[in-house]
Formats: sequence, structure tokens, C-alpha cells
Amino acid sequence: MAEIVSDHYLRQMSKIPPVNLRSFKRKAQYAKTKMRRFLNKLEKDRPRHLDKKIEVMEKEVWKETDCLSCANCCKTMTPTYNKKDLERISAHLKMTVDEFKKKWLKQERGGDRDWMNKHTPCQFLNPDDNMCSIYEVRPDDCAGFPHLSKKFKDFVHIHKQNVEYCPATYKLVEKMMEGIAP
Repeated sequence: MAEIVSDHYLRQMSKIPPVNLRSFKRKAQYAKTKMRRFLNKLEKDRPRHLDKKIEVMEKEVWKETDCLSCANCCKTMTPTYNKKDLERISAHLKMTVDEFKKKWLKQERGGDRDWMNKHTPCQFLNPDDNMCSIYEVRPDDCAGFPHLSKKFKDFVHIHKQNVEYCPATYKLVEKMMEGIAP
């Protein structure tokens, strides 16, 4: 099943113009403050049926976004690994959880002390084609990224961060600014 989904995804992505990361970074740097202010206003005064409106816009975003031409998330960010991720990925790599942690991860300072990659770009990213070498068993955080389909009120803080890193999030917020009045 994963191969069918991946093949379909690859065929769809080939029809979408590739992301120009340099251009995106300039555009995002310029617009991030404005977008974050907009999201703050929406967070304080949420319009009715906001999640339904976002759901429609999200479908449009994915018709315009080629993640494989970008992979900026894998190049500049790190997922957090939950216990099930650690067990699943280490088993896939034929390592113990402790070996996996020691080789690839570090524990976050303070707070919840999540497990994260030691370095960016992600060790599982193939820089030649932007594909993930552990895609079928990737961390839940990666599988859900950029979290556009999740409830706005629970993930608005993530969107505020991701407008600067993810072209899909940027496009969604851009569409929201055009179509939703706070």
C-alpha cells in the first residue's frame, strides 16, 4: 500500500512547479511578521467554521506544493521522536533504542526533554532526491507535518513558526489572509 501511495504522490508532484527555496526564504522573511500578526488576530477572534474553511484551502495548497522539490523541513528542522517512533525506527534499522539514540539523537534541554536529531539536515534525508530513507517508518511528527489539517486552535502556534520554513504553510496562511477576515 505504501508503494502505491508513494507512486501516486510522485506522479502528482511531477505536475507541480518545484519550490525555489531561495525565493521562498526571501518571501517568507519579508512576510512572516505580517502573517504571524494575522494568525494572532485569528486566534483571538476565531470566525465560525474556520476549520472547514481551512480544510478547503488546504486541498488547494496541496495542488500547488511539491514537497519533494523542497524538503526544507528536513533540511532545517528536527522532528521530536516519541517512544513508539524510537521503537519502530530502531527495529527497522536493526538497532536497539539506546543504540539509535546514541548514534542519531540528543535530548532537548529543559521542558519535556524530547528526543531530537543531533544535526540538521536530517540523517535520513537523501540530498540528491529529497526522499526519506525511512519514509515507511518515519516519526509521527514527520508524518503529520506541516499539521495543516489539524484543529486550528491546537496548532496555530505551529503555523506561526512554520510560515518561515514550509511553503505549504506559507501558502495556506496566504490563502487565509485573502479569504478569511479576523
